[in-house]
Amino acid sequence: MIIACFKKRIGVGFNISKTFPILEKSLYYRQIRQDLIASNIANADTPFYKPKDIRFEDALAQEEKKLYNHDSKKLELAKTSPMHLQPKDFDDAFKPIVFFRDGHLARNDGNSVDIDVETTEMAKNSIAYNATVAAIKKEIQTFNAVLEYSKNI
Repeated sequence: MIIACFKKRIGVGFNISKTFPILEKSLYYRQIRQDLIASNIANADTPFYKPKDIRFEDALAQEEKKLYNHDSKKLELAKTSPMHLQPKDFDDAFKPIVFFRDGHLARNDGNSVDIDVETTEMAKNSIAYNATVAAIKKEIQTFNAVLEYSKNI
């Protein structure tokens, strides 16, 4: 909600910093993880249900490396004509990996959801989500402060 309002105000294609897209994607994937954990808790009594989770920290680390590593050996495509097509954006690599969380003993009905693990993971994810929201708000406040200061110049 915060990001949508901000993008509407300043323009959709404009990023205020290099970290803003990472924060935006992190917030989105934290929301998906929260939904998966809630689904695991809701299916705690479903026979043969295996808890699901996502792992996107590795994808975030790769995106961060791509943004800040200027010494990469990426080969740029040469365009000799304006009629050439743009290369495909490889943003598809920035996806979380959905996996079944193993390591917990299954009950007699085959269900391996551990309520203690799920509630702990939900609390950790909620804290990380709130920290990401706070970071986004700080980025927006900094950007707004720069805009306000530049009005007076």
